[in-house]
Amino acid sequence: MCERHKDKGSHPQWGGNLFYGISSVGRALVSKTRCREFEPLIPCKKEDNMFKKIVNYCKTCYDELAHKTTWPSRAELTHSAVIVLSASLVIAVVVFAMDSLFKWVMSMVYPG
Repeated sequence: MCERHKDKGSHPQWGGNLFYGISSVGRALVSKTRCREFEPLIPCKKEDNMFKKIVNYCKTCYDELAHKTTWPSRAELTHSAVIVLSASLVIAVVVFAMDSLFKWVMSMVYPG
C-alpha cells in the first residue's frame, strides 16, 4: 500500500474503504493498482522449521496409533485370519476346477 494511505485503508478518489490484502488469486488488482504494490492473498507469516514439522507429524502419528486406535483382541484377529484363509482356499479350489474343466473341454474340441 502506498505511504499516504497505509494507516487509513481507504482512498478518497475511489469512494472510501478498500479491502486490504484481499485478491482472488493473490495478484495485484487488475488495471490500476490504486497506489498498491503486490499484495499476496495470504498475509506473510513466520516460516516454521521443517524439522519441527516432521517431529510434530511423528508425534501426532504415535499419539493416534497408541491412544486413539482400537486394536482387535487376539481372538478377533484369529477369527478374521481363519475367515480370510478359508475364503482364499475356496477361491483357489474354484479356479482350479474351472481351469480343469476348460482344459477338458478344449481337449475334446481340439484333440491331439
